[in-house]
Amino acid sequence: MNYHMPIFLAGILLLSSSFAVQAAEFSQIRPDAETLSELPTTEWLTNGGDLFNRNFSALTEINTDNVSQLGPVWRTHLDGSGFGAKYSGEAQPIVHEGVMYIITGDDDVFALSIETGEILWRYSANLTEEISTVCCGWTSRGVGFGEDKIFVGQLDGVLKALDIRNGEEVWSVQAEDWEEGYTITSAPLYFQGMVISGFAGAEFAARGRVKAYSANDGSLLWTFYTVPGPGEFGFETWPADNDAWQTGGGTVWHTPAVDPELGMVYFSTGNPGPDYNGSVRAGDNLFTVSIVALDVYTGEYRWHFQEVHHDIWDYDAPNPVVLFDLDYNGVPRKGLAQAGKTGFLYILDRTNGEPLVGIEERPVPQEPRQATAATQPYPLGEAFVTQTLDVAPEGYQLINNGAIFTPFWDEPVMLRRGDANWPPSTVDPDKGVMYICGGERQAAYSISGDLGQVEPGDRYTGGGMRFANIPITGIVTAMDLRTNRRVWSQRWPSRCYSGLVATAGNLLFAGRNDGRLTALDARDGSKLWEYMTDAGVNAPATVFEHDGKQYVAVYSAGNLLGRAKRGDSVWTFSLLDDEQTDVIAREQVNPAQANPEGQDLFLNTCQFCHGQTGEGGHDGMPLEGLAAFETSYVADIIRDGRNNMPAFASMFSGGRIRALAEHVRTLNPDIANRNSR
Repeated sequence: MNYHMPIFLAGILLLSSSFAVQAAEFSQIRPDAETLSELPTTEWLTNGGDLFNRNFSALTEINTDNVSQLGPVWRTHLDGSGFGAKYSGEAQPIVHEGVMYIITGDDDVFALSIETGEILWRYSANLTEEISTVCCGWTSRGVGFGEDKIFVGQLDGVLKALDIRNGEEVWSVQAEDWEEGYTITSAPLYFQGMVISGFAGAEFAARGRVKAYSANDGSLLWTFYTVPGPGEFGFETWPADNDAWQTGGGTVWHTPAVDPELGMVYFSTGNPGPDYNGSVRAGDNLFTVSIVALDVYTGEYRWHFQEVHHDIWDYDAPNPVVLFDLDYNGVPRKGLAQAGKTGFLYILDRTNGEPLVGIEERPVPQEPRQATAATQPYPLGEAFVTQTLDVAPEGYQLINNGAIFTPFWDEPVMLRRGDANWPPSTVDPDKGVMYICGGERQAAYSISGDLGQVEPGDRYTGGGMRFANIPITGIVTAMDLRTNRRVWSQRWPSRCYSGLVATAGNLLFAGRNDGRLTALDARDGSKLWEYMTDAGVNAPATVFEHDGKQYVAVYSAGNLLGRAKRGDSVWTFSLLDDEQTDVIAREQVNPAQANPEGQDLFLNTCQFCHGQTGEGGHDGMPLEGLAAFETSYVADIIRDGRNNMPAFASMFSGGRIRALAEHVRTLNPDIANRNSR
């Protein structure tokens, strides 16, 4: 069951009136709450763009009519930081007073000039290679900013403040210990003299928590445990006969949102521990896989909504919560939305946690050995992904149509897994539409082994997932926040793993695993523009205005789980004048070279599918505009295969594949590439 505790004190008026008094206790507050609440224009001051986490820019200079003129103005390599197999580049740049701040997967921080891309200073974290409690690759999703400091959460559990002028350390605290399972992968949030951060680690026998620190000196202000202890509200949802709550998970993966008027901070939580074996933790397991609201100044509980009771499917909720204001049936409401790993969008009243669009508790299949919950919440409307399988993958039986909430035990059970992970969503506040970056795959669940005795920091999953040998696809969906129904949806050939940023120019910026930054028409999802960078674009973009000109910046560094090429670059784009061309000398993209060997290989091998001149044919895509891509990129497709095309690695040597790739790049160079890659 979901609980919405009436712990609202004297209501909104009390919270609002106390706001000014509490804020006055902190000195040198800047930027203030009003500035951080505005839609960003000249700057991008916080992860998510504003305190509501909307990832929306009010700028319109770059729009659907002229986005085709967008081009790079500078590209900066970050000294090879975070360049390696274990790293991921997921950080969104912060922009303030002509300087951009970016953090790498190695927790190194760089300050870059907006004018030139020049590195103004670098802070090196010098993390120990001994860190062994990182869930999903070494990464950071951004930094915080306030009071002339850059706030950094590190994988070793350290939270620190850097001098914005030179990157020198101002203060540092050991917020939690990585040896006990705690790491910081999200961007710290600055608000009214506080720095607020969650901690990852649910897979390592951790007990989730969110903490607030003084921005001035790093002293601890409050702590909220996402798994309640004895005597606390919610503890009754954990077993009374063991200490499962002490390793109960519920960690927080993303940067929270704040409503300054209500004085509340909001976040969603991760899975319970162990992930896949619920036998040792009977009960709903609050506040795991939940949306939680706290008093932002004290950390006191206000309300919660649990998305999954007694989760056994790793349906944690890492997608950042987003706040919005909309009319429902003519009545202005204060809303909150969170895109879950269930594939459902949960739309709530952020004043009290009650659904704005109906959510029903429905009976679900049971497995007594897992102590499964009798019912689960089903939001009315539509899911943003599919939640069942029509055909079982080879080697598996189709049980309950592979539907969500189908239980399992020791024999693998194959389910459809459509979800939204950490890549942030975006909300257009005028349209009342939320855009979600998701994916679909098939996963077989089972428990494994004896759980035994664990200590904080021990791997603690209790089972796992086996993935079917079927490609993962991406799903990008626009959802109507008033009805919880799809406005449009697009399936990509690979996972959407970057996050989305929307603009008032009707654009939606999205990175791709293959290295492209793309601009979509926010009205229907059609692709209007793309640019191939030098590594996977697996981070959300930042949109800002500098000296009267609009820019789009993105971190291109690749991703471990996105299986993307690694790099170390920040790219910044703007509209190019008619006489301007691509001002970045991209050394890896050379003019396409016609060669007899490649032409002969094409005519004897490829023309049967692709046509003699690459016009397309039987089972083969048209080959258009590939001169814009480096030879190695095209050669990789030929070597490894793509879509319906087989791999040619066993048929041709590397030299012959490269010759063929060069020839393919000469075909139809004046036609823009229209294939979904």
